[in-house]
Amino acid sequence: MNALDLLPSALIGAVASARSMTPMAALAGAHLAHRKTPGKLWLLDRPLFTAGALAMGAGELYGDKMKSAPDRTVFLGLLARVMSAGIAGAALAPKGHERTGAALAVGTAVPMAYLTLAGRKRAMAEIGQTKSGLIEDILIVGAGLAVVAWAIRRR
Repeated sequence: MNALDLLPSALIGAVASARSMTPMAALAGAHLAHRKTPGKLWLLDRPLFTAGALAMGAGELYGDKMKSAPDRTVFLGLLARVMSAGIAGAALAPKGHERTGAALAVGTAVPMAYLTLAGRKRAMAEIGQTKSGLIEDILIVGAGLAVVAWAIRRR
């Protein structure tokens, strides 16, 4: 194994920093398409969790545009990022290295949440909450899908 083998785990952590449920939704979509992840796919091998991940991913995209949406760095926001990044980071890590992948994803997601929040606040001041959120959605969902697809192809 080389460092490049763990890059998808770090990248999915960066995705989780901006959209906590996108990594899980991307993995759920891959699971529904019968694609195998390099590492163990925790929880999402159960239909209820797969459906829940997709619903929560879509719900987060909608809820993020609301004026009452909390910052991603509040306790529950960070907790969601830790859980999602950990599960996704493990699934995208090489078999036998799931714990390392989870730790790397979490270690990327938490500090990056503060950076992505700062960027989003700047964008909100320039173009507003809805436009900045839609742009962030496109970038982050696209990145999440690309990272998952790349990791599965490398498998």
